[in-house]
Amino acid sequence: MTKLRNILLSAVIAFAGAGSLYAQTDAIQTSGNVRAKEEPASWEENDSVKMAPLQVNRYEQQNYEQLSQPKSSMDLKDPDNIKTDVEYLPDLGYYIVHTKIGDVDVSTPYLMTEEEYKEYSELQDMQAYWQKKISEVEHDNEKKFDITDMKFDIGPADKIFGPGGVQLKMQGSAEMKFGWKRQHVDNPSLTKKAQTSNGLDFDQNIQASVNASVGDKMKFNLNYNTKSSFDYDRQNLKLAYKGKEDDIIQSLEAGNVSLNLKSSLIHGPQALFGIKTDMQFGKLRVQALLSQQNSESRTVSSKGGAQTTSFEITADSYDENKHFFLGYFFRDNYERAMQTLPYIASGVQITKVEVWITNKRANYERSRNIIAFTDLGENRSEHISGNWTATNSPAAYNKANSLYATVTADPSVRDIQMATTALSGLNGMTGGEDFEKVESARLLNNSEYTVNTSLGYITLRQALRQDEVLAVAYEYTYAGQVYQVGEFSTDGNESLRAPNALILKMLKSSGNAPHPYDPARRGQHYGTWDLMMKNVYSLGASSLQNDKFELYVMYRNDSVGTNVQYLPESQIQGKQLLRVLRLDCLDQKNNKSPDGKFDFLEGYTVNASTGRIIFPVLEPFGSSLREAIGNDAIADKYVFQELYDSTLVVAEELSEKNKFTLTGKYKGSAGGQIQLGAMNVPRGSVTVTAGGATLTENVDYTVDYTMGTVTILNQGILDAGTNVDVKLENQSTFSMQRKSLVGANLEYQFNKDLSIGGTIMHLTEKPLTTKVNTGSEPLSNTVWGVNGSWRTEFMWLTNALDKIPWIKATQPSSFQVNAEFAQLIPGHTKDVGKAGTAYLDDFESTNTNIDIHYPAYWKLASTPAAFEEASLSN
Repeated sequence: MTKLRNILLSAVIAFAGAGSLYAQTDAIQTSGNVRAKEEPASWEENDSVKMAPLQVNRYEQQNYEQLSQPKSSMDLKDPDNIKTDVEYLPDLGYYIVHTKIGDVDVSTPYLMTEEEYKEYSELQDMQAYWQKKISEVEHDNEKKFDITDMKFDIGPADKIFGPGGVQLKMQGSAEMKFGWKRQHVDNPSLTKKAQTSNGLDFDQNIQASVNASVGDKMKFNLNYNTKSSFDYDRQNLKLAYKGKEDDIIQSLEAGNVSLNLKSSLIHGPQALFGIKTDMQFGKLRVQALLSQQNSESRTVSSKGGAQTTSFEITADSYDENKHFFLGYFFRDNYERAMQTLPYIASGVQITKVEVWITNKRANYERSRNIIAFTDLGENRSEHISGNWTATNSPAAYNKANSLYATVTADPSVRDIQMATTALSGLNGMTGGEDFEKVESARLLNNSEYTVNTSLGYITLRQALRQDEVLAVAYEYTYAGQVYQVGEFSTDGNESLRAPNALILKMLKSSGNAPHPYDPARRGQHYGTWDLMMKNVYSLGASSLQNDKFELYVMYRNDSVGTNVQYLPESQIQGKQLLRVLRLDCLDQKNNKSPDGKFDFLEGYTVNASTGRIIFPVLEPFGSSLREAIGNDAIADKYVFQELYDSTLVVAEELSEKNKFTLTGKYKGSAGGQIQLGAMNVPRGSVTVTAGGATLTENVDYTVDYTMGTVTILNQGILDAGTNVDVKLENQSTFSMQRKSLVGANLEYQFNKDLSIGGTIMHLTEKPLTTKVNTGSEPLSNTVWGVNGSWRTEFMWLTNALDKIPWIKATQPSSFQVNAEFAQLIPGHTKDVGKAGTAYLDDFESTNTNIDIHYPAYWKLASTPAAFEEASLSN
């Protein structure tokens, strides 16, 4: 044996160094004998205390006993680059232990028999096991209690909740800021006390999540984020219990829950907060719910990828305080010019416009003092008051009547402080009716309005308030002549420079109320009321398309109980109202031939970019309809003249006259994307059907729940032009009303092929007050329904089809029948009374806010007539 070891080791021999603290040995290991060269001792012989050197195990093992003995805890660990490998020699039945750095032996290899290696391997495994146990004990002793990660047993309760104990893990951050804010503004327009403000500055930022479990049946999750954009997304709380397969209570959820139903007629909401449970009694499954609903259901349709949206607009919903004629000259020529559509033969071309309004923004970069006159530039005597003389000019301009020459002859008129006094002495002019003076009026940018240069009216991007003044100066050409109304700020006349006031044409006064209606003087206009266009309606859409647009004018016939497109009597009986009101005079090729469809003429009857409908008549449901009927006795039954002779507040109260509506639908641009009109849609609440067949998410379509869009992936649906309906829940709008939803769903499964079920749900809205407005009545609706399903398979049809030469049928044929029935029982809550009382208008919200901090809002008041000074005009 010794001779064989020497022969084998001669092939794998290596040099190694090992020793104690004071000895070094150079040797070749053979049969366990070592030849060593001893170093001289380093102690001095006269030392009274003899220090023995600390003995450390040699890195080079001398024999088998040294190799197999346990390592001392005093020994340093081997470096990471030193590896110990065992090589087996199958021909000889021996094991060789190598200690290497890379491929180089750093210690003399050692040879072991099979019995020695087994004993060595067992000792090494036992030593590793005990070292692991010691480290675990040390780790448990060092571990401290952590409130963010807790685990503990629940004892006998694990028989109810399952094994695993209680585990609670929390993570997140909380930041709170406190401060005191003091601000001082040297603004002379503010009071001394208002120039200094103090207040507490407080801010918080909390982002936390809690995950807990009790056994393997109950889970609890909580997410809270104060930086969320929406209140309903700020916190997400859910407590869930899941039972075993044979438990009666299959699941119990509390917090943010959802209700999934198999019925296609009754849909379960997804955004709910409450308690839901699933129970099983043999073959009977019961699903019960008690919750509050935080969303509302809606449906969006498209065809061929182009989204379809229906609209219904009442006659009293015209675009108020946004569209104005530049003068009665253009209003009188409007209907005549629109008769020649699709071409406009007005002979007018607006070349320059300046628009001024009351400065509510405190922006004085482009401001001037202005004085606006109602009768400025009017060329017909019926359009001006008796104070002035018309020149019967063919067009409107500054010298069309005597007003401009009279007011400009007095220089004091341009002094904004003396203007009221000076004008009150001119022909008995009345402030607020005949003229308005505005200090520091604001000049609008070109982007804040548009001008129809042929028909002579302007459209504002933003509607004016009731107390705002609108005035203009414009220049136009007519019959080869150039005319100007008002004064431009860019004119070089010395008298027009600031701070002198500009003389302008007034389109809207601060009151803007109509004069008392006098039937004997129908057609004669007073003030600025009739300059506001009341024949423009907004659909609330954009990018309208001609070939995908439908519009109809409907009349609610109370005797029939439905909406019709015609009036039941008079000479226009049976004729479409769309044609009567001249919205249908052309065919698809713009020839003079009505075709029953709306004449889509960009810039004249429709503004596609802003989604507005423009009637070619001034008073479509008033004087224009009366003229078409041709009989005043009959016209009095249908004409809604108060809509044009009174304010909207007055007109809306005449429900017996407000029976006309604009209905139809429009479509957006074609494509595979459908806009849902909602953001942060609850996940799982979107259902897409094409031609009645339910599509599969991420296969036929994808949903962007954050932005509220559905993208159709199945190109075949787009190419076929199939109707696509998207049902969703919208929780973008925040509602103060509390909606309570309770319901239950039962399903009895006789076998795997036959089942019947029933559903009942009740939704109740809690109003904030018992005084609710019309259209906002609180609901108390109940819906119930039953459903059944039966399915069977048979092979005889498969075998019959398989006999056809070109068909190979192998799967079983199946036949399935689904039947459903549902009924909605509407109602209202008892909070609004037994009859469900609603209020048209209680005028509690009618108020005007005037900020007295700004000098621009102040005006010099006149002296009351009770004092003698009232007679003075200086």
